[in-house]
Amino acid sequence: QVQLVESGGGLVQAGDSLRLSCAASGGTVSDYAMGWFRQAPGKEREFVSVITSSGSTAFYADSVKGRFTISRDIAKNTVLLQMDSLKPEDTAVYYCAARSRSAVGPYTTRALYRYWGQGTQVTVSS
Repeated sequence: QVQLVESGGGLVQAGDSLRLSCAASGGTVSDYAMGWFRQAPGKEREFVSVITSSGSTAFYADSVKGRFTISRDIAKNTVLLQMDSLKPEDTAVYYCAARSRSAVGPYTTRALYRYWGQGTQVTVSS
């Protein structure tokens, strides 16, 4: 059973940066595609970014492309999401998720992610 714990959220102003961390236990991040999703009030949870199990490829939602960067720290068994040039519309609860390598389908499909963290709140004021 993989457990994921997010941290690093907070209240910032538009244009600021934040770095989210997702610490994994009970499994190794390199065994999974590790993704970030977010959910704003009254909206569905949406895909933000994913890094493949090999670590060689990352994908981003169009809304964050060029501003967010996903990476891994294998030694710490952690996945990071560097968020720059934050906008008020980035306000949401951010969730870390793990998807088995055997899963088939788009990385954007949240149902294909087996393990989820509890989320961390990011609030961006204008």
